[in-house]
Amino acid sequence: MRRTERAVPVRMRRVAVVAPEKALRESLVRIAETGCVEIDLAGEGGPEVRGPAATRLRRLRTEPAQPVLSEAPPDLDALERGGRTDLLAGEAQMEERLADAVRHGEAAALAGWCPKAEVGATAARIAGAGGALVVLRAPRGVDPPTLLTGADTGAPAHPARTMRRSLTPLVSTYGTVPYADLDPTLPAGIVYAVMFGVMFGDVGHGLLLVAAALLLRVGRPRRLAALRPLWPFVAGAGLAATLAGVAYGEFFGPTGVLPVMWLAPLEEPMQLLAAAIVLGAVLLAVAYAAGIVNRWREGGPASALFATTGIAGATLYLGLAAVAGCVWLGRSAFAAMGAVIAVVGLALAGAGLYATTAGGPGGAVQTGIQLLDAMVRIGSNVVSFARLAAFGLTHAALGAIIWDGAQALSGRGLAGVAAALLVFLAGNVLAFLLEALVAGVQALRLEYYELFSRLFEGEGRPFRPWHLPVEHTPGPAVDARPPAAGETPSGEAARLGPAREEYS
Repeated sequence: MRRTERAVPVRMRRVAVVAPEKALRESLVRIAETGCVEIDLAGEGGPEVRGPAATRLRRLRTEPAQPVLSEAPPDLDALERGGRTDLLAGEAQMEERLADAVRHGEAAALAGWCPKAEVGATAARIAGAGGALVVLRAPRGVDPPTLLTGADTGAPAHPARTMRRSLTPLVSTYGTVPYADLDPTLPAGIVYAVMFGVMFGDVGHGLLLVAAALLLRVGRPRRLAALRPLWPFVAGAGLAATLAGVAYGEFFGPTGVLPVMWLAPLEEPMQLLAAAIVLGAVLLAVAYAAGIVNRWREGGPASALFATTGIAGATLYLGLAAVAGCVWLGRSAFAAMGAVIAVVGLALAGAGLYATTAGGPGGAVQTGIQLLDAMVRIGSNVVSFARLAAFGLTHAALGAIIWDGAQALSGRGLAGVAAALLVFLAGNVLAFLLEALVAGVQALRLEYYELFSRLFEGEGRPFRPWHLPVEHTPGPAVDARPPAAGETPSGEAARLGPAREEYS
């Protein structure tokens, strides 16, 4: 994959599934088994459009955990008698798509979306059934669905792909990235790990997180097996915390095991606070740069120039930052230059905001309020990064309290040593659990409210391909016996298609 394509969501192509009427069902079966085509549906369905399979499924009053599609047209009455709700549910989905097909003579077609890289393989797959996958021109005014690169499934396991996949929930929890925007998955994951590490800086606690990530990787404990894909994310956060702990000289608190390589948080809190704010200012500048690119890709030069998350907002931010920096460093003579830059940003942002109002005095007042809000938010967002230092200090303070308590008890004989060991272990367990939760939530809050709010102005639509496992049978008859425990739905002849995850 080219580097430029890694920076954006997976490129999509508008396609049509075209087949003779008699071959349409088999073509759709292969589409469902492949699981990489999203098919447009005319509506949500309902009683008035309910097909025979859906009607039988409703009579059974049960919904299967996983619908399954029969390779050959099944005997619906036999499926109902046998309680095969999985096959009935799959056939109900097939009926819905067959009903939505556009027909002309003996040909039928359905439109949809398919990842560009999958078009050739999918076309070859359905060609064997007598169908064709035709690439169409994308309709104007309709954005393709979004599939992030890390969620592009079905490919062999690869370290880079595994890492991106573990970071995808960090972005998708916030919302769906618009198709035209940059894919922030990898940078967002790195920034999150750095912020988490600053607040959770301790070599011992960081290595515990790395160990937890390795346990997840091997599927332990089994009750957390669903979290296995997240192990690179947890490992990255643990590694960042370990490196920060090396800088702080913290190993399960200020135990003296490691020298201080940069600063001791409790001894130099103001230096840590200044570093946190500088880090936040840099991250905000990067977020503005990405926001400019996104506004340009979404609406062209004008959108990028006048948006408060584009050039106008970035100019205002840089001007205010220059003024604050000059005042902080005592270079007030240069503050005038920063003020001029800020005024230019205000003028650009004001022009853009005023254009969205009804005009007149009311529009001017509304624009003024919005500009004031933009300036206040810039200041509050920068200061908000002080929480990196605040929670880093809290973590260090807990470690110091636990270590001091253990030392005080250790000088009181064997019983004191036992009590000191208990305090040290129990205190570190409590600090680890509490601080991991707090640091994780605070890093997420900074990522979403301070950074993502500048990257995104709207939300895209997630790519939802139609994917069902297919039960392969030698003929049109289908085994109506419900599958036994631990058995695949198709019995001896079952062969499930390649598993594919959906990005949602």
